[in-house]
Amino acid sequence: MAFSSPISPSYSSHLSSKHFKINRTKVSTINKIYPFSLLQRSPFLKVEISSQWERGESSKFGISAAVMSKEYSLDGALENTQLPKGDCWSVHKFGGTCVGTPERIGKVAEIITADQSERKLVVVSAMSKVTDMMYDLIYKAQSRDDSYITALDAVREKHKLAAVDLLDGDDLASFLSKLQDDVNNLKSMLRAIYIAGHATESFSDFVVGHGELWSAHLLSSAVRKNGVECKWMDTREVLVVNPTSSNQVDPDYLMSEERLEKWYSNNPSKTIIATGFIATTPQNIPTTLKRDGSDFSAAIMGALLKARQVTIWTDVDGVYSADPRKVSEAVILKTLSYQEAWEMSYFGANVLHPRTIVPVMQYDIPIVIKNIFNLSAPGTMICRSSGNEYEDGQKLESLVKGFATIDNVALVNVEGTGMAGVPGTASAIFSAVKDVGANVIMISQASSEHSVCFAVPEKEVKAVADVLESRFGQALSVGRLSQIAVIPNCSILAAVGQRMASTPGVSATLFTALAKANINIRAIAQGCTEYNITVVVKREDCVRALRAVHSKFYLSRTIIAVGIVGPGLIGGTLLDQLKDQTAVLKEKFNIDLRVMGITGMRTMLLSESGIDLSRWRELLSVKGEMADMNKFVHHVRGNHFIPNTVMVDCTADSDVASHYFGWLHRGIHVVTPNKKANSGPLDQYLKLRALQRQSYTHYFYEATVGAGLPIISTLRGLLETGDKILRIEGIFSGTLSYIFNNFTGSRVFSQVVKEAKEAGYTEPDPRDDLSGTDVARKVIILARESGLQLELSDIPVQSLVPEPLRSSASPEEFMQQLPQFDQQMAAQRHEAEDTGEVSTLDLNFTEMSLNVTDTLFCDGHLVLCTFSI
Repeated sequence: MAFSSPISPSYSSHLSSKHFKINRTKVSTINKIYPFSLLQRSPFLKVEISSQWERGESSKFGISAAVMSKEYSLDGALENTQLPKGDCWSVHKFGGTCVGTPERIGKVAEIITADQSERKLVVVSAMSKVTDMMYDLIYKAQSRDDSYITALDAVREKHKLAAVDLLDGDDLASFLSKLQDDVNNLKSMLRAIYIAGHATESFSDFVVGHGELWSAHLLSSAVRKNGVECKWMDTREVLVVNPTSSNQVDPDYLMSEERLEKWYSNNPSKTIIATGFIATTPQNIPTTLKRDGSDFSAAIMGALLKARQVTIWTDVDGVYSADPRKVSEAVILKTLSYQEAWEMSYFGANVLHPRTIVPVMQYDIPIVIKNIFNLSAPGTMICRSSGNEYEDGQKLESLVKGFATIDNVALVNVEGTGMAGVPGTASAIFSAVKDVGANVIMISQASSEHSVCFAVPEKEVKAVADVLESRFGQALSVGRLSQIAVIPNCSILAAVGQRMASTPGVSATLFTALAKANINIRAIAQGCTEYNITVVVKREDCVRALRAVHSKFYLSRTIIAVGIVGPGLIGGTLLDQLKDQTAVLKEKFNIDLRVMGITGMRTMLLSESGIDLSRWRELLSVKGEMADMNKFVHHVRGNHFIPNTVMVDCTADSDVASHYFGWLHRGIHVVTPNKKANSGPLDQYLKLRALQRQSYTHYFYEATVGAGLPIISTLRGLLETGDKILRIEGIFSGTLSYIFNNFTGSRVFSQVVKEAKEAGYTEPDPRDDLSGTDVARKVIILARESGLQLELSDIPVQSLVPEPLRSSASPEEFMQQLPQFDQQMAAQRHEAEDTGEVSTLDLNFTEMSLNVTDTLFCDGHLVLCTFSI
């Protein structure tokens, strides 16, 4: 079947199903001429249908459309009104959500009425969801799904109800009559598509464009109801575009300007309601500006009128520094340069159509993004950048204006030594990609020319890989190309900012933020303008990467997910401190600590948003579940909205310390007072420190020696600046210092130890202190920090734990039996006091010798060690 439909610029018809008669038992050809009448003209639609149905043969269909050109003057009208241009015009664009209901259309009419501009042109989209509904009609008709009829009735009913709510009298009757005529026409067209099983692009565009026609008609009537004289424009009579691909058109500004002047000369008005999204070709074939093209329509009209300003009305307060669904701390940007805006729109910031900027930029027409649901919000202004654009309160350090992402992309890497220095290789690659119609989003090539890497939408990557392997099959077989590799499941993250240009350190800051969040970068691209730095990361890492870089550039708080291991005395005290300090950390240091989990040996408490630290003991008791370290770690780190994770080990457990290497390897920072890792087997310690140096994860263990005093950091600073450590001496055990200061007179040893344990001065098992093991571990930690490779067994100590109690089953059992040895401990104390002996531990860094004398006391204090050369 061949279907030829020349359609006039007015695009209104009374085409109905009664004009079609198909006899499926014989060949029939129907040629009809159908009158159209929209506005004042009466051009015509010519429809040709031929259908051949033969027994045993499949049907063949084809549909084509062309528009019969006609002189563009209105019947009997005088072309004597000149179109004014310049600052007298303001252009507004209202998206589908702004006109989604009768109430919202009424609110839009109020905004237009309240605008004090001398002249206004308003571009309006179809009501929300209508464009999708219209495309669905075409899909159903092509699929020969009879439900397209009821679906079209639903579209009609939606607009009928809106009209009844908004209009009355002649305006209502006129709209409903026009609506029914259009629906009858669409039914006939969709019936033809149903029979053919195919619709040309021009027919699809013609059908889909009715959503804008109806919303513009409704809005113009609502504005007139408010007492403002206005006229509505079918922009297919004005906007002329040249289709360049299946998803892009180029405006013909010269022809559009001529048509606009002719339209205005016959329709002079200070308020014009114009359809967005739809246009016509130079041959008068209906077309569209493609998805989300109403923004583009408004920008083109603004450029044609040389308007003072183009306002894009939407449902958000402006352009955000990042997608607020992914970064809750994203901020509204008060200003953006044209370059920044088009970079962000290209990379997924869906507030603007990517091509909206181009038409207005040449005339320095600002675009303002406003929220129709929050009129008090100032919005975002897009304009030419100026030297003082950052005097609007935005932080000077925010060199990056914003971040945008594109999900569901794949990398294609073409690699081989035969590419280096061979002219035309890149051209051949991208020519092949063009042949399959794939969109190349990003390109990265090293100066060695050994490989070319580029990103394409994931849905197109198979076709790209197939055509490249076919095109370069010979080069692959002889080894000039080594591989054509596809890396799926990727996302693109783009940092955008005009002040990035020629500012040192921006890239370093960006990459450091990603590294500290343990994000692996798969590809990098940066243009010579330096407005944009683009990286490719794993799709699963995209949100964490976005939040990490957003917080790094001071656009939001640095959010840290915290896991607390060991909610005992030390861990519980830490949690109480965090409860008191979190507000201060947020306010003064821009750090948002969120405790996502607490685990002990038997019970753990997990939270998706952060545990209420004022009730953590109650919650752990009531809502706690069985402890599982793997599940605990996965939960704390598993929140993709929080880029940084830290585990705080408040135990003295060697099993917990054995997890440090795995945590650091996964990008989890570790903070601990647990001495077991740094004083354990030397090979494991060296492996742990090597990993720390190679990665960007932090491993903080300052509290393992000196009760949190900056001893280790001071020692490390001395060594890094070339100093030599001669001697380290001091009281290395506060626990033993307390015990021996109080183990005097008539006091018994077991009672003093009990007091120290109850006060929280001892390790969970007091034998760790009394045996000298705790002191020995501190000595080993300091020795290793100083460069000595010692094992714990290299430090001989004299234990204060009675021999029979060294193998007690539990700390509780040890404390119960310790009073049995009070007399023995008292005797040792008197002996030490009588002889006046003092214990010293001497490590000679030069000779690597170790000398230990007996344990003695000096003025009630135990001198634990002396390092000397």
